[in-house]
Amino acid sequence: MIAFAATHRTVLNRLMMNRILTTAAVFYCLIAANTSLAQSLTGREIMERTDDNQRSISDSSFNRMQLSTCRFGIKDVKITCAERPRVKALESVGKNYGPNRRDTKSVTIVLEPAAERGIGMLSYSYDESGRDNETWLYLSALGRVKRIASGNSEDDSEPASVFGSEFTTEDTETGKLEEYEITLLEETIESGRDVWKIEMVPNKERARKTRYSKVIQYIDKERFVSLRTEMYDQYAKEIKRLMASRVELVNGAWTARSLTMMNLVTNRLSNMAFLEIHTGIEIDDNFLTQRTLEDVAFRETELEKLRNQLQ
Repeated sequence: MIAFAATHRTVLNRLMMNRILTTAAVFYCLIAANTSLAQSLTGREIMERTDDNQRSISDSSFNRMQLSTCRFGIKDVKITCAERPRVKALESVGKNYGPNRRDTKSVTIVLEPAAERGIGMLSYSYDESGRDNETWLYLSALGRVKRIASGNSEDDSEPASVFGSEFTTEDTETGKLEEYEITLLEETIESGRDVWKIEMVPNKERARKTRYSKVIQYIDKERFVSLRTEMYDQYAKEIKRLMASRVELVNGAWTARSLTMMNLVTNRLSNMAFLEIHTGIEIDDNFLTQRTLEDVAFRETELEKLRNQLQ
């Protein structure tokens, strides 16, 4: 009887060990498959997946942000504000359109400071190459809507600033990857993460519409998020740098909840902190029009409807 029990335990132990080994083998096969897939991606494919990841966060979304801007300096090997930053509270609503939902319409409204409350920006971003994006700014003090530089119009010498920050309308664009020659340069480390270093050089058509001669992206290999972006002028000098942090999983996709744009020419920086990110919001198409910028009563009524969905 004792011998039988011992034999029975031995068989069970072997079965358990075989199951553990089988599970481990499947796990490592999945890792190997993902690694093989990652290694086989081209620079263009990496940027497409990164772009799609970003779009999934902006579709039917309602966000609350804080935008701060200051002159920066270096203290104890750290980048810090050398003056009291100017801080603004914003709310943003966005929705994707088109057959592949790769076009985006968004409205961003300033809530604070009180002197700037009601200033708003309406942006239409198109994925189609050659089709200019459209951006309108409402200045509450003037009570009118003004079409501003979209960052990809030949008639505009320089894209406009986003609410007086170091972000420009060109910096916030997505898509139009076919307007660039995209090259995977190397695999390296950025912020302690394995990344792809990718160079994006505008083609002849795009070169007439951008202030950047090239852009270098550092894409997180696991999460497909750009952790660092370097922008270069026509003399191959880096003039701006975008740093991403607080990368978190939102609605099944990784996204950076803090973006810091450093202007290396003026020594000024702006940080966009996403305090709240809500997706799957029901958004009326009429809200994403110029009426929202001009009609205060309409804007506040529709915004309140959106805020109620968050409860």
